[in-house]
Amino acid sequence: MHIHILGICGTFMGGLAVLAKEAGHKVTGCDANVYPPMSTQLRAQGIELIEGFGPHQLSLQPDLYVIGNVVSRGNPLMEAIMNRGLPYISGPQWIGEHILHDKWVLAVAGTHGKTTTASMLAWILEQAGYQPGFLIGGVPLNFGVSARLGAKGGTPFFVIEADEYDTAFFDKRSKFVHYRPRTAIFNNLEYDHADIFADLAAIETQFHHLVRTVPAIGRLIVNGREASLRRVIHRGCWSETEWFGGSAEDSGAWGMVEHADSRFDVLFQGQLQGTVSWSLSGEHNRWNAVAAIAAARHTGVPPSQAIASLANFENVKRRMETRGVANGVTVIDDFAHHPTAIATTVAGLRHKVGKARILAVLEPRSNTMKLGTMKDALPDSLKAADLVFGYGARGEGKDSLGWDLSAALSPLGEKAQAFDDLSALVTAVGAAAKPGDFVLVMSNGGFGGVHQKLLDAFESLKAPAH
Repeated sequence: MHIHILGICGTFMGGLAVLAKEAGHKVTGCDANVYPPMSTQLRAQGIELIEGFGPHQLSLQPDLYVIGNVVSRGNPLMEAIMNRGLPYISGPQWIGEHILHDKWVLAVAGTHGKTTTASMLAWILEQAGYQPGFLIGGVPLNFGVSARLGAKGGTPFFVIEADEYDTAFFDKRSKFVHYRPRTAIFNNLEYDHADIFADLAAIETQFHHLVRTVPAIGRLIVNGREASLRRVIHRGCWSETEWFGGSAEDSGAWGMVEHADSRFDVLFQGQLQGTVSWSLSGEHNRWNAVAAIAAARHTGVPPSQAIASLANFENVKRRMETRGVANGVTVIDDFAHHPTAIATTVAGLRHKVGKARILAVLEPRSNTMKLGTMKDALPDSLKAADLVFGYGARGEGKDSLGWDLSAALSPLGEKAQAFDDLSALVTAVGAAAKPGDFVLVMSNGGFGGVHQKLLDAFESLKAPAH
């Protein structure tokens, strides 16, 4: 089958393209901006990429058009496809029907931690010899790729990051309803995606749609600390449920006990399963690990074996990833963009670096943040940082903020500054930074290459005295 993918350079659709190619399909695709690293990865797979959405692409005559949710009505190629009555399908539905239909799907859902938890789970299964397939919204450093089919003729396990964002302009259900998992992790659930969900209750409804797709022989691994997830399960559940982080009285209760260092004990029904020794920081990552261990147990991996596997888990690109050190200043990149994730990321770095100064550099560019829905929560999420530098231009463009970033950060007082010019921000951070500082850059986009710009600026700092 020849498929032509509209919106191919997004993380999900790019992963779909890799899987389709690996499965033996002919794959071409287009996007508004065809640029590295995704364009490089796709071309290395022999996938032809076209810049833009011109109707002339109909001349490719594919068997099927696969539509990413970046595409909306008015897109010239999409309009031409519809006017001609040509066959098209959403990316998640195509994945469900052509890749996942005969797999034991392990889906990782939640507002936060999906990518990291899915990466942990895939690594545990890999270390167990299962050679799973996976589709993850980031690049796990242990694998170096975001998607693969898994071993041919091997085990049926497939790990997928289960996103609650809508499927396509013609299918407003969450992506994850197409995956039909046998094992599902519900990591957390709070309000996000203000551009498509009216309130938290609307998202809870979508999560319950996911619950309805898990078979009776399946298993849900659910965060017991989240009242929203308890509400979802109490709507009705037809599968076995194990809870983590909640009460010891919860069914199949999983828990953990932190050590003074980064190690932690894993408990199941009050019994010690082993101790995870690793380099990752943050309570959120410890609970992510517990969820992954619990999910792997459903496939037959003993908790003790899963715990041992995490000792050499290398995390994911753009999750507390050190981008470089210049004159004693360390630049760290993280994908955090929701206030809860920002607070968790800053707290995790604080635990790791102790009293060293943290300079937080933030770009609030997600759709939810651009709408201003979460702006009042920003100051509290950044309070553990020593200095804060925000970037975002106010205006009417699609990349502009609809609110005043400076005013939103004003509760932080003099330790916070806002900029609408990237060069000015880099200059300010460069002037403020001192050897020994940690500059934490947080954005769900490329942030104009600010990481390297900052490292270049720090090269002009006076080297520390010896």
